[in-house]
Amino acid sequence: MILSDAELQAMSPLALAHMGDAVYELLVRRELCRRGELTAGELHRQTVRFVSASAQARASQRLRPALTEKEEAVFRRGRNTHSHAAPASCTEGEYHAATALEAVFGWLYLREEKERIEELFAMIWEDDHAPGRDRAHGAAP
Repeated sequence: MILSDAELQAMSPLALAHMGDAVYELLVRRELCRRGELTAGELHRQTVRFVSASAQARASQRLRPALTEKEEAVFRRGRNTHSHAAPASCTEGEYHAATALEAVFGWLYLREEKERIEELFAMIWEDDHAPGRDRAHGAAP
């Protein structure tokens, strides 16, 4: 069921991020399972590393130039939302950027834009797995 623009606009950015968090984590889990060589414990550790607020904040900065005007508006709504739940493992700025990324993925999911979700996620995943990159952090070793 596709939600209308009015329904999505009425939804809080944190609700969009809540949905997007699940979508993003599922995509990460799928890609990690595709490797086939990781133990259950390592799958969990790698998932946690990729879905951390810090990792999502880095991903959001790489993805942002590719966002459409509407996606950028959702990103800004998510980034500017006020929440008191930032984990101690990241900065407030990283938490807001991660929330923005999750809001975009949630918004796209609720619009049933699976192709766009896959396109955006591929940009993140391919960048994280480029030669010379640390797989967990997307940074040069």
